[in-house]
Amino acid sequence: MSEVEKKPIDFMGIRKAASVVSIALIIAAVALLATRGLNLGLDFTGGTSVELEYQQAPALDDVRETLEDSGYEQFVVQNFGSDTTILVRMAESENDKLAAEVTEALAEDGAELELVSSEFVGSQVGEELKEDSGLGMLIALAVVLIYVGMRFQFKFGIAAVVPLAHDVIIVLGVFSLFQWTFDLSVLAALLAVIGYSLNDTIVVADRIRENFRKLREGDSEHVINESIQQTISRTINTSGTTLAVLLALYFLGGEAINNFALALMIGVIVGTYSSIYVAANMLVALGVAREDLIVPPKEGLAGQEEEEEQPPEWLNRM
Repeated sequence: MSEVEKKPIDFMGIRKAASVVSIALIIAAVALLATRGLNLGLDFTGGTSVELEYQQAPALDDVRETLEDSGYEQFVVQNFGSDTTILVRMAESENDKLAAEVTEALAEDGAELELVSSEFVGSQVGEELKEDSGLGMLIALAVVLIYVGMRFQFKFGIAAVVPLAHDVIIVLGVFSLFQWTFDLSVLAALLAVIGYSLNDTIVVADRIRENFRKLREGDSEHVINESIQQTISRTINTSGTTLAVLLALYFLGGEAINNFALALMIGVIVGTYSSIYVAANMLVALGVAREDLIVPPKEGLAGQEEEEEQPPEWLNRM
């Protein structure tokens, strides 16, 4: 049985249902961002972070209770690097004595600890980071559109950018839903999600282009189904190994990178879905066809072929 005669899995058979799911997720994410917003971390809102080193590993709940009893509000306590090191993040204005006051308050229970470092981030710096991060993601999407449009075809460029925006918005929506802290590490994870999702989409797009030129029969949906089936095992293997690493980071890497790992895990799952049911779906919706990907012959070569196909003059006289 020839390759064309083999009937691939009909991935595009449920593309309308997938479109409804994607649109619903996007609307829900945008609504959450508009109503609840993001729980911005110290990097964006400004405040003071105090790093403390204990002789013995403290109970974080006891540290929080002590700070509450001392009158502090809007703070975050987490381990930082090891069980004996904690990081206290406080939404307090700039105060040279704050780190010393926090250290003294925690030492009242008889705990042996040492102030390692204290850092203040102003709100103006946080606003600049928010603007620059948003601008950076927009530039990244624009560059992807230009690159893929030049490398493949403009329809492929649109089909590559839409899934990336889809993935970023859904990750932001999940963080808004659960009010997980959004800081610079999560922003770095979003940029990594863009790169990961783009890589998956490019692999599928390259196989689609190859099959449009290779397969002489079948409509666009058949070619796309064939291409997805040829790359699905690679996609699943890549996503599976990536998720295994991210799970190890989440459970063994400590709270400092938990949100980073969470954002990447969500991005990998959504990105795997979008490379199939958003990117390929967009190509069908945009009406990509074999004619869009045929390389036109050069004029010189075309003329030369026509001359070679003409019979010699002496044969015409016979």
